[in-house]
Amino acid sequence: MAFRFRGRRPVDRDTNSPMPTAATLEEARERLGEVFGYPEFRPGQADAVSAAISGRDAIVLLPTGLGKSLCYQVPALVANRRGAGTTIVVSPLIALMNDRVGALSARGVCAAALHSHQNESQQTEAVTSFLRGELALLYVSPERAARASFRRMLGRVKIALLAIDEAHCVSQWGHDFRPDYLLLHELREVVDAPMIALTATATQAVVAEIETGLGLTDPVHVNSDLGRPNLTFEVRSLRAHAERLECLISQLETADLRGRRGPGRAIIYCSTRKTTDSVSKALRSAGVGVGHYHAGRTKLARQRAQQAFEAGRTRVLVATNAFGMGIDIPDIRLIVHFQAPGSVEAYYQEAGRAGRDGAPARCVMFFGPSDLMTQRRIAAGNTASVRRSEGALAALERYAVSHHCRQQLLIDHFSGIDGAPTCGRCDVCTDSVAAIVASARRSPAPIEALPPDALELIVSAVSGLRRPVGKVNLAKALRGSRAKTLTRGGLLTLPEYGKLAGYSESSIVAAVDGMLGDGRLTRTGRKYPTVWIPGKPVRAANQSATGSSAGRTRAPRSRRYGGQIARELDNYRRRKARALKWKTYMVFQRNVILAVDREQPDSHAALARIPGLGFAKIERFGDDILEIVRLHGDRSS
Repeated sequence: MAFRFRGRRPVDRDTNSPMPTAATLEEARERLGEVFGYPEFRPGQADAVSAAISGRDAIVLLPTGLGKSLCYQVPALVANRRGAGTTIVVSPLIALMNDRVGALSARGVCAAALHSHQNESQQTEAVTSFLRGELALLYVSPERAARASFRRMLGRVKIALLAIDEAHCVSQWGHDFRPDYLLLHELREVVDAPMIALTATATQAVVAEIETGLGLTDPVHVNSDLGRPNLTFEVRSLRAHAERLECLISQLETADLRGRRGPGRAIIYCSTRKTTDSVSKALRSAGVGVGHYHAGRTKLARQRAQQAFEAGRTRVLVATNAFGMGIDIPDIRLIVHFQAPGSVEAYYQEAGRAGRDGAPARCVMFFGPSDLMTQRRIAAGNTASVRRSEGALAALERYAVSHHCRQQLLIDHFSGIDGAPTCGRCDVCTDSVAAIVASARRSPAPIEALPPDALELIVSAVSGLRRPVGKVNLAKALRGSRAKTLTRGGLLTLPEYGKLAGYSESSIVAAVDGMLGDGRLTRTGRKYPTVWIPGKPVRAANQSATGSSAGRTRAPRSRRYGGQIARELDNYRRRKARALKWKTYMVFQRNVILAVDREQPDSHAALARIPGLGFAKIERFGDDILEIVRLHGDRSS
């Protein structure tokens, strides 16, 4: 595609004519590697960057976690390097602005924010730096961007690009409507620069409204695959509060997030402050290290809850939708919507905060009629809001009760095109309700006797388990099922997994019953009987999972979360973050830690090959990282 330049070109002061060369994508790649430490753009990013550096307006629709901010940050750095001016970024949350500026400053980029939480001297410093042309990026709120005084200030400075983050806020039919977004098109009256609008959650109707509302001219539409292959989606039909609490605790246990220490984190979303308080209190009583966050708490209490969660001092956070926009925490392994949100858009945005490091994560929504009533009460009192809410709730209910692939439904909802491929991971794909109904209509499968080698295989499978399991789940695993009930106890990783796929589940269960009767297997537990090896202590299975280096799960866990180097680097970045008053990810992210642990670099040149570091971080922390590798490399395997 040939890109038309419609923004302000760099001008040669001697000839007063456009510069002979325009910025190239290769130049943008150089800035990407130099500042952010990445060798190549992710899908969709290169198209967005190409549009921006060529002067085209663009609408960028990328899933949460796929790096939308780089789509305007890299063009901003290219433009600033060429003397083309400052990039103005309109962002809806002060906390989000501060995080972005802090992360850029940590990478050596001259950036600032201008907002109402700053004192007079801070605002004066930001304005002065901006007017002097010292900033590559200036972040402002939509309310400030809509002011006439701000527009007058823009007229005094060279502006390279206008970036509108969370652009779905333009839409009156969206889930985060902000009225001042409707005035942002007036910026084009004083600024002759391309505009890039970015969002993770917009239907095709909302995309059209963004284009109209922002006054975009022939924009480039950048759409990446909206699927998140590392996320597993699930809906649980639960009515009673107590039933949901029981399921929630089970979900935390399954994800290994109930303990106060360990890798990974979870966010539990509630629709109301009252429920947020109730759920956090119940989890705390159950021994879960938990914080809670909602707009009804004091500013200090919210800050402490967020900081404890980001620092890993609490691994579980119960929150309303007041928490999350712009939060860049890579290792969230579980998102649970204790109450269903008000729209599919809100759900996908919040669920999309899981698994930003690319590792597997689960997104579970509890759903029942009471959730729809709660959302109607929230929307009550505003006729337009009620009208929007009813359409959004109808779409959400269709998603929750559907017997089709969850991720397929989400992609179809946003793309407007039916037929996205099934994910093969969600609750419907792995344990389809439709398949259960269909199987119930068929006559029962005949029970056949299993041969001796199949019986020996069953005994071998039980011998390799970390803990006792139910006979039905054991049969499912031996047949190769991917049912969600098999995620606990190591059933999916058994060497015998799927080896009896040629036999019916009822035949395998009958064989297990026979071996329980003749003593080759034994039952454990009374309330929920499980299958185990006679004479084998149950305690030994638990020890192998947590204490013994010879345990079956220790090696995969070590490979996944890193060894001694990773632990030392994690402690180091926590100390640095406290000293610099940064968030831990601003020092370097978890994926950097794992890459260093895996590659064990021995020079600054080797560190430059670690994705996500960048030159500024290597210059600041490189010697310390290399010293940690030198001291702990021999023991980090």
